[in-house]
Amino acid sequence: MTHLMNQNLLMELSQAPDTPVFFYGVYAVGFVAAVVIGSIAWYNAKRPPGWEDKERPSIVPEVKDTNE
Repeated sequence: MTHLMNQNLLMELSQAPDTPVFFYGVYAVGFVAAVVIGSIAWYNAKRPPGWEDKERPSIVPEVKDTNE
């Protein structure tokens, strides 16, 4: 019974149209954007104990706080 269900599922998947490239592209661009934005935010945040004297990498822009 399960073999027949698996075979039917595989037949349906093999006849389905190819997944569009932009579908994966949206995920890839979103992932890269999240990593870049998260890295900038992390490097510009206040450092946890033990990290106060560490330098910011030169490729990460400095974001100024408007409240200072």
